[in-house]
Amino acid sequence: MAENSFNNILKSPFNKAIVLLFISCNLLFVYINSSGFRELDNILNAGKITVITRNNSHCYYLYRDQAMGFEYKLAKLFADYLGVALEVNVIEKWGSMISALKDGTGSFIAASMNITPKRQKEAAFSDGYMPTQQYVIIRRNNMDIKKAADLAGKTVHVRSGTSYQERIEALKRDGIDIKIKLYDNIPTNELIKQVAEGTIEVTIADRNIALLNRRYYPQIALALAISNEEDLGWAVKPGETRLLKKINLFFKKIKGNGKLAEIYNKYYTDIDNFDYVDLREYHIRLKTRLPQYSQLIKDVASKYGFDWRLIAAQIYQESHFNPEATSRSEAFGLMQLTVPTADSLGVNDVFDPVQNINAGIRHLKNLYDHFDKADSSDRLFIALAAYNIGQGHILDARNLARQRSFDPDKWSSMEKTLPLLQYEKYYKNSKYGYCRGEEPIKYVNQVMIYYDILRRRSLDFTSDEKAYQNRGVKG
Repeated sequence: MAENSFNNILKSPFNKAIVLLFISCNLLFVYINSSGFRELDNILNAGKITVITRNNSHCYYLYRDQAMGFEYKLAKLFADYLGVALEVNVIEKWGSMISALKDGTGSFIAASMNITPKRQKEAAFSDGYMPTQQYVIIRRNNMDIKKAADLAGKTVHVRSGTSYQERIEALKRDGIDIKIKLYDNIPTNELIKQVAEGTIEVTIADRNIALLNRRYYPQIALALAISNEEDLGWAVKPGETRLLKKINLFFKKIKGNGKLAEIYNKYYTDIDNFDYVDLREYHIRLKTRLPQYSQLIKDVASKYGFDWRLIAAQIYQESHFNPEATSRSEAFGLMQLTVPTADSLGVNDVFDPVQNINAGIRHLKNLYDHFDKADSSDRLFIALAAYNIGQGHILDARNLARQRSFDPDKWSSMEKTLPLLQYEKYYKNSKYGYCRGEEPIKYVNQVMIYYDILRRRSLDFTSDEKAYQNRGVKG
């Protein structure tokens, strides 16, 4: 009887449509609540989230057994935002990342990935968190390529599956006779290095990656932009709207509170600030002058708990590794000790590298210990600034910070208040008076650029050494 009644209901087209709609809604409800659309619940229940990324200098890498990289730091901050642990899944091939995402080996991709129409068909992307643009990368002495048409007849070397490949193929379709050499598993950094060494002539890189690598390989140049400005974004599986919403709220929050800018500055400090002559000279002196002091620096830096590469970077900023250096402000030797500082630390000969380096690092350690309420990099930057300009001026800048409701233990506060001390309005009421407040900021930035280059050289050495060892095992 019930079956006949149901059949009678279905005879009406209107009723049939209602029944089908009801069934569809129920199926959709079941689908939405299936595991594919409960990623955020699964993450929160498991207490961990897995990021899919790449192993390179701007995404994720290990340095002295510590996880680093711009994308890693953002991902770690997002995991903290969710209140879960972060796990990292490094994908070797660029073109395999979205497949890995769909296979469930990670919850989101954070790998400096451009948001392109082609990729948006395969994954759901967050709001953009950094604008970038694709550039042709050549050697500085290459005068042949000034516009896109000059790429005709040239071989452009790029990774397969990247937005670089998409753009070069688009230029080829537009009528420019470009030869394209694709690589399955060579990172952009390596291709840039090959351009610098003259092994290949042309590659493509996003602006932020190219400018960062220009520090390491000052022989390269950004010839011309070949794309409109694009945004980098994180990717999740299609339909993961709740997780995507969380990511967008997270980006909105860290843009608003300055945390995104802080992490960006940590990895891309002054990438626009490029002095070819200075960096070329630095790379040369790392080979010709540093080796005679490197072991001494390592020994003393280790004694006081500093990374020797940081100290080496500071010494270069102070004296260019010249033990006889003398400044107009009467500072002497490798670490440019003043006479009062040298006397207070028992230095008999400021030009003796052993005495000078020991005293300089001790002085930096004393300053570092003094600012013990500041955290990690803030503490280091403040100590370096005090080494450069004097502890008294830093104390004045900290007092100014308090007056203006800034946190005196944040380097970002010092960047705001130190420059004020060059104006009478501010220094006339300070204890230590006038100072060239821009100088310590430039000093810290320059030391960190040199430090970044030294760390990168260490990573390259480790990678080359491992490759050599692997060749030995295979051979």
